[in-house]
Amino acid sequence: MTDVATDTVLKIENLNVFYGSNLAVKEVSLDIPLNKVVAFIGPSGCGKSTVLRCLNRMNDLIPSARIDGKITFHGNDIYAKQVDPVDLRCRVGMVFQQPNPFPKSIYENIAFGARLNGFKGDMAELVETSLRKASVWDETKDKLHQSGLALSGGQQQRLCIARTIAVKPDVILMDEPCAALDPISTLKIEELIHELKKEYTIVIVTHNMQQASRVSDLTAFYNAEATDKGSKVGYLVEYDKTEVVFQNPAQKATRDYVSGRFG
Repeated sequence: MTDVATDTVLKIENLNVFYGSNLAVKEVSLDIPLNKVVAFIGPSGCGKSTVLRCLNRMNDLIPSARIDGKITFHGNDIYAKQVDPVDLRCRVGMVFQQPNPFPKSIYENIAFGARLNGFKGDMAELVETSLRKASVWDETKDKLHQSGLALSGGQQQRLCIARTIAVKPDVILMDEPCAALDPISTLKIEELIHELKKEYTIVIVTHNMQQASRVSDLTAFYNAEATDKGSKVGYLVEYDKTEVVFQNPAQKATRDYVSGRFG
């Protein structure tokens, strides 16, 4: 692999993820550098979202899930006993596939999490700043006390990004954030990602290879293999600078996938 490391924010070492007795993802190791966009690509069932959810311990919410290996955030083991997953999720925020604003006003969607985290500053300023950073202020500034559910799908997703920004994370995880959006809304999210990486480290799961090539600095290609139990195990095939993965990949499977010849 080409030397891509700068300041490493998240480091995955020999990660294995299990659901019950079934191994779902095996032997993933990669570094996620500061202020870069890392895309996870690959066919369905290859473990992209599973690995993503390990980065802020969302898999803890699945009773049967467990991991082997190590994930560090700024050098600290995020699965250490003393780590509070709720605190971790403030530092490593997440935006989901389906826009999921709270059934509250636009203002309260932003203020709610900040208030829970003990924010004592100027809430109106935080709301405006967060909405501006998510490129949705101009569309919402005159209706802050109307329901966030009244917004369009693309606006709702940017509201969810603003809600994530409001708790001041270092990292933003995005699990197919444009899957439910139209092309115009998708373009706005992609433009927003370019802006956000100036302040945040971003990891995005996407099935859209063109999107991965447009928005990411680094790309991880995952694949899956069948087990003798009939299930699939995901694994990391290749991780490199995005232009390398798309134009000159080291692995034949990567080359076949990005060129559309993947079987």
